[in-house]
Amino acid sequence: MQELVSQMDNMVLRGEIPQAVAKFFSENAKTRDVDGSETTNREQAVNKLTGFVDSISQVNEISLLNSSIGEDVSMSEFRFHFFMSDGSEIKWHEVIRREWEDGQVVNETYFQN
Repeated sequence: MQELVSQMDNMVLRGEIPQAVAKFFSENAKTRDVDGSETTNREQAVNKLTGFVDSISQVNEISLLNSSIGEDVSMSEFRFHFFMSDGSEIKWHEVIRREWEDGQVVNETYFQN
């Protein structure tokens, strides 16, 4: 699982977030965002993240701060800093908790501070 987590995190670091979801999520993977919004399958998650990534005008930082792996679960801690196409600026510190089954993410939850 270490290799899978590393591959997925590296795609996120390169800004390939929707592509990472398309590659590593199971067809029926679920996500839950900080605001409580949810997706119930890979296609919805890819579409949501594609919309978000398309609204970024400049990437200032994507940093992986820490990663931890347990039994069928991983946690990756990132720092993000973006300028958005609407002129806003987004800075956040996020922990992404992923549950894995048969080499695919089946549940992903986001935590921010």
